[in-house]
Amino acid sequence: MDIHYLLEKIDRLEYQNKLLLKIIENNNQEFYKLVIKNSLAEKEVSAFIYLCEDLSKKLEEQKAEGFVYFHPLFNKFTQHLHPRLEPKEVVKACIKQSLYLPLMKEFQNYL
Repeated sequence: MDIHYLLEKIDRLEYQNKLLLKIIENNNQEFYKLVIKNSLAEKEVSAFIYLCEDLSKKLEEQKAEGFVYFHPLFNKFTQHLHPRLEPKEVVKACIKQSLYLPLMKEFQNYL
């Protein structure tokens, strides 16, 4: 086996162990459960966080400009979501974990 592959696997397991501790402390960590279930690495979760922060900012800007239709933001979300994650499952998990609530509650309308 390639040493680079093994190091990535160890990093992923260490990251998932940290998430498991958070889940043990608070059982409402539904998004973290999805991360572990789908074996995502920390860099993949970081990409998700960056995406949600960007979309949250755009949602806020568009609402301030009077927009009421946010399907294009939802489309960008689904296009950039990790292939192992399902939009419906992610939106529900984020709402339950209180992550990006305004954004996820808006996206819930498009599921």
